[in-house]
Amino acid sequence: MHVKPLFLALITCCSVPATFAAEKNTDVAQKAILNFATAQQLLNAAQQTATAKGWPCAVAIVDDGGWPILSARMDGAPVVAGIELAQGKARTSALFKRPSGDLENAINGGRQAAITSGLLMMKGAQPIRVDGQVIGAIGISADTPAHDDEIAQAALAALDQRVQP
Repeated sequence: MHVKPLFLALITCCSVPATFAAEKNTDVAQKAILNFATAQQLLNAAQQTATAKGWPCAVAIVDDGGWPILSARMDGAPVVAGIELAQGKARTSALFKRPSGDLENAINGGRQAAITSGLLMMKGAQPIRVDGQVIGAIGISADTPAHDDEIAQAALAALDQRVQP
């Protein structure tokens, strides 16, 4: 006699969670992430370009929050503090979702307030975009700002087509 209500309650309890699990939650956004393997590919491509051009450098790759994933300084890199510069440029580029040189240009153009942000406003970092979304940045410190940008752009161009410079 009490078995039927108990059985119905048990079936109801088991089927309700399954119903909710089957529904797609459209309130949660999804995003691409920069993984270690892709960071390694970027590092290798940057080092290959730097070696081919004779511009040894420091390279830093960060995620979209500016947190380091991978950093390296090549033998013969001209600036001992280059690794810190590369990391700072990459962090700035990731957080502002634009090349770090854009912020340097803003300061040189009279936007002095940007100096107080605590970020590194120097040319030499490029955001890493996948399907239009910034997933990180690559920062370079070689011998000149123009070479820094050239190495970063070459590294991005060497990656999969989904990654856009």
